Amino acid sequence: MEDNAKPSGTDVPTLADVAVAAGVSTATVSRCLNSPDRVTQKTLKIVMDAVDRLGYSPNYSARALAAGRTNTIGAIIPTMENAIFARGIQAFQEELQQNGCTLLVASSSYRQDLEEEQIKTLTVRGADALLLIGYQRDPKVYEFLAKRKIPAVLTWVSDPDSDHLSVGFNNRQAMKSLAELVLENGHKVIGCITAETSANDRARDRVSGIRDAMKEAGLDPSELLVEETQYSIENGDVAFRKLMAARPRPTAVMCGNDVLAVGALRAASALKLEIPGDVSITGFDDIELASVAPVPLTTVHVPHRRMGQFAAQALMAALNGNAPDNIELPTSICFRETLGKAPAPNKR
Repeated sequence: MEDNAKPSGTDVPTLADVAVAAGVSTATVSRCLNSPDRVTQKTLKIVMDAVDRLGYSPNYSARALAAGRTNTIGAIIPTMENAIFARGIQAFQEELQQNGCTLLVASSSYRQDLEEEQIKTLTVRGADALLLIGYQRDPKVYEFLAKRKIPAVLTWVSDPDSDHLSVGFNNRQAMKSLAELVLENGHKVIGCITAETSANDRARDRVSGIRDAMKEAGLDPSELLVEETQYSIENGDVAFRKLMAARPRPTAVMCGNDVLAVGALRAASALKLEIPGDVSITGFDDIELASVAPVPLTTVHVPHRRMGQFAAQALMAALNGNAPDNIELPTSICFRETLGKAPAPNKR
């Protein structure tokens, strides 16, 4: 028989094919693959040589069916077009890999209908658990997951009053802390560039955080100048130009993430505005882009990697029959060069 021949005559080599090629029983092949410490090194080498020669791959679908687990975890994120979610998902995958699990990632493009479809598709295809971003979705989605006993961890958010497992941070409080720093620098006319708030609880909470700080400082929260747009550098540029056309013009523009803030910085440069002399700009997330921007960006640091790691640990605990606690992670402010004192009235 030739080295690459398949004894059973099928296109896909089977466990029996490996046994014939190695001259051992199928039980011995199984032990070599699943419990190599239970066979001699000589037998193990003979069997693994046959495995390599034939190109045999174990039938993981059959194993999953027998075990009731696929060791596949799904993650649905709103976008893959920028680095907002990259570090968190990377850490999530690394932790899953250490636990023998594979990650499948889908992007919903900030569309709730598409996210619902992806949730159903991933569960039907055997995902043991899911990572989702934010709380806001139809209650029927949570009912769907509960009926099928699919654990889900909600990330990038934290609400101690929620019944849903979450590993994240308080968006409202984080942005309020940054807004307080903006107000301490004398800014009274503030603009905000944000994602659409109607279907994005993280964006909505960040805008609310700014308004909370304004109210506590004695300012009218309704006077916050808000431009809603989709996350991109280009859209941040366009939104910033709209804010600069307002009268009175804002002396500080707070952006819902660093991508929008870099777009605002680009527009400010094109408009010949000094940062922060003429206008201050802040971001949110502290992705790598923030520190290498033309003017290093003052922003909120989000512990992305810890969030991803802890989210994976929470799901593994849930899959093992435990009841993990919600985890709220602290954020911090990275004070860089884009936030300064409010300009004098004659400079506005």
